[in-house]
Amino acid sequence: MSDHYTYRITWSAEDAEHVGLCAEFPSLSWLAATPAEALSGIQRLVADSVADMRNNGEPVPEPMADRAYSGKFMVRVPPETHRSLAIRAAEQGVSMNRLVSARLAREG
Repeated sequence: MSDHYTYRITWSAEDAEHVGLCAEFPSLSWLAATPAEALSGIQRLVADSVADMRNNGEPVPEPMADRAYSGKFMVRVPPETHRSLAIRAAEQGVSMNRLVSARLAREG
């Protein structure tokens, strides 16, 4: 299977290094001196995790990029917005409903 997972590289001031993250695996991260090394590291870590999950008969998360998004969750939004909210919620380890509710509560 191709690697269609959702990766993000960010800077950690606390660690003084770049951090590689994967939205579908929010418990995994990889610290490195450069963004390229952080991306390569998190991709290898995810690949190893997927292999372990398959070997143990565990369900493997479906890549967000491969999921079909309806574009609605009680209100209609463009599918791109829906995907973006789903990624943010996954990265924060909360439901999309909780993420949106919290944001709306701050605005109101």
